[in-house]
Amino acid sequence: MTPAAAPFPPAGPALTAGSPDPNGPQVCDDMTVEVALAVMAGARTGHLIVCDHDDQRTGLVTRAQLTTARAGAAYTDRLRLRDLRVDGGPVPAPRPRAA
Repeated sequence: MTPAAAPFPPAGPALTAGSPDPNGPQVCDDMTVEVALAVMAGARTGHLIVCDHDDQRTGLVTRAQLTTARAGAAYTDRLRLRDLRVDGGPVPAPRPRAA
C-alpha cells in the first residue's frame, strides 16, 4: 500500500492592511521581525495582527513592512514589532466562529 501524500492547502490571497482577516494570526508586539516573517511564512498569510501583553489589538503589520524594515540600514536581529510603525488604525474584531 502506498501512502498518499497530503498536499499543502493552497495559499490564500495576499491580504493588505486595508482588508485584514479579523481571525488572522495574532502575535505579541515583543516578537522580532525575523520570527514574525517566519510565522507569516508558516501561516501562509501576508499580515499579522499585533497585540500588546493584555491581548489588545494594537495594529497590523504586513510582509512588505517587515521586509522593508529588515532591508533598512538600522536593522538588527533584535528589532521588535513594537519598534516598527505599524498600522495603528482600527483593527477589526474577530468574527464569531461558526458552530
